[in-house]
Formats: sequence, structure tokens, C-alpha cells
Amino acid sequence: MNVRFWGVRGSIPTPEPDRLRYGGNTTCLEISAPGAEEAVIIDCGSGIRALGDELMSRPVRRIHILLTHFHWDHIQGVPSFAPMFQPGVEVFFYANRPPAVASALFSVQMADPFFPVPFSELGSYIEFNQVACGREFAIGAMKVEPFQLNHPQGAIGFRIEQQGQVFVHASDHEAGVDEVDAGIIRAARGADMLVMDAQYTPEEYQSKIGWGHSSYAQATDIARAAGARQLLLFHHDPGHDDRFLDQMLADAQKLFASTGMACESKVYEV
Repeated sequence: MNVRFWGVRGSIPTPEPDRLRYGGNTTCLEISAPGAEEAVIIDCGSGIRALGDELMSRPVRRIHILLTHFHWDHIQGVPSFAPMFQPGVEVFFYANRPPAVASALFSVQMADPFFPVPFSELGSYIEFNQVACGREFAIGAMKVEPFQLNHPQGAIGFRIEQQGQVFVHASDHEAGVDEVDAGIIRAARGADMLVMDAQYTPEEYQSKIGWGHSSYAQATDIARAAGARQLLLFHHDPGHDDRFLDQMLADAQKLFASTGMACESKVYEV
């Protein structure tokens, strides 16, 4: 299983030159799909635009999109996702809200006067599926289990297993609620890769309590408790330039040696 990040930034895109080495697009990542005609994606931040352009050059006809939640930085790329405009393409969304609610939220996003093409008039076939924490579902041979995260208005993470490899995505999450943290640790137990919200330094976090994001120290605590083989820090703060992220990574590696920093366009082997 391979994972490619198309967007790693939280809150808003950051096109500034000193933030482009790690990446300036908001959250979106692609997981190697079971078949050549399928794609599996987590979240629809601004990074999904470039992913969509690439998918147009592949024989992809079925696209599965796992949604952590509906905050703007996780859905803002939907109107620019080219495959959704193409007849013959099937797009399946998985979210923790009823299908009618999820569909209505995207319809509002593309309603007059925000966008010239209504969501209901896109060319692709679009289907919404409601998922629940602790209830596993399948995408082909891929097993997916959602779990709860601690974030304002709610969010979910995903444990994904394919051919014995385990990938866990846990963003957006604020550590510190014992029951929720324990659920992440269970989901990430022995995981080959854990992608974890680590927006802040421990010092920054003291003034951001309640904002729904963790520090790199909290992320390393969870990775160590879970026995994860590799941790990737994710959901980079828009105020952090590349040098700042370099230092965050170096400091995090002192706490958990197998730590990396999620980097846009880079492919990671799980």
C-alpha cells in the first residue's frame, strides 16, 4: 500500500514560497486502490484539484472519498475536482452524516452565487454513504474502520487495512480526552503508518486549547502508546514555514525516532 499526499496544510492554503517545500495545499491524500480503475482518497482540501487533474489521465472510473468532517479546509477543493464533471465516472462519498445531509452541504457550497455550476448538475454519478465509528466496511479488498476524534463539531479517523498492511489517519484531533485517545491507540495498535494531527508545538498548544488540534508531543505520545511503526506529522499550521517545520520534525524525532513530516507530492510506502 502506498500513500501520496496532495495537500498537507490545515485551515487555509499557503502559496508563499517559504511554505512550498512541505506543501501549501489543504488536506487531501490518496491511498493506492485495489484496482487500476479505482481511486481511494481522504478529504477534499485544495490539494484534490491537482489529484483530479491526474486522475483524468488514468483509467479511473470509480472514486471513493473518505471524509473526516466538513470544515472548509477539508472540502474546499470539491468544486475544482475535474472527475466529478465527467459522465461515466462514479464518485462514492463516505461520511458520518446521513446521505441527505452530506449532499445538502455540498449543494450549499456550490449554490448561487458561490459557484456557477450547481452540485446537482455535475456529470458524474455521485453517491453518499453514512459510516459509523467502530463499524467496518469494505472498498474492494480494502477494510476501513472509522473511529472518533476530538474536534469541534465532530470528526472521524480511519483505520485502513489492505493485504496485511495497516494505515491509520487521525486528523483533525485534539489529544487530551482519555476515551477518545484510547480509541485512536486501539485503531493504531501496531499500525505500519500513523498520520496524526500535529499542528502545534507544545508551547503553542497552551494558547490553542479547545481549538481541536494537537501538538507534535501529543502525537508522539499516541504513536508510542500504539506501537506504531512510523508516525507522519500532519495538518501543518498555515503560519509555519518550511524551516519551522524542519525544527518541529527534529524535536519530534527526539520523542519518537520513527517520525516523519507529511510532504505534499511525496509517495510513502506503508
